[in-house]
Amino acid sequence: MNLEALLDRYLERYPEHLVPTDHIRLLVRHSPDALLRTRLEGHLTASAWVWSPDRQRVVLVHHKKLDRWLQPGGHADGDPNLAQVARREVEEETGLVKLTLMDEVPLDLDVHLIPKRPGVPAHLHHDVRFLFHAHEETLRCSEESNEVRWFTNEEVRDFDESVTRLGQRADDYRGR
Repeated sequence: MNLEALLDRYLERYPEHLVPTDHIRLLVRHSPDALLRTRLEGHLTASAWVWSPDRQRVVLVHHKKLDRWLQPGGHADGDPNLAQVARREVEEETGLVKLTLMDEVPLDLDVHLIPKRPGVPAHLHHDVRFLFHAHEETLRCSEESNEVRWFTNEEVRDFDESVTRLGQRADDYRGR
């Protein structure tokens, strides 16, 4: 599925989320290099909300550079299959490989600022987020993170709005 069609399907499901959808749509339409991190103004990323086998917990990584608990995710690096990018990032950042993509329509979209750091200016990540179900529990921490662990839904409610929204969307998805 091409990125425009993916955004259309997302907007059909979440019509209240027009602003981030249009922001990402404009990037896709007008920036042929939107999938490349070398586009310094901002670029596409993909991430994953990953349920535990019992679907009662979610895996988060404590990101070294951002010093925050976040869902696994990363740069598209030219790959237009953002669900596959999200899967790859889960595997790299958590060690989980037995995963089921719950829906090809993203669970959430988020456009957020990544702060300046040495050699990299501040820029936007246009993050396309997917829901996965893990069929294993053993985690492995990558070099990009300080820690990786499972959190309950209640614990996630204490995180920033972007992570909390993902948890709420996953709960809504579970209720369908």
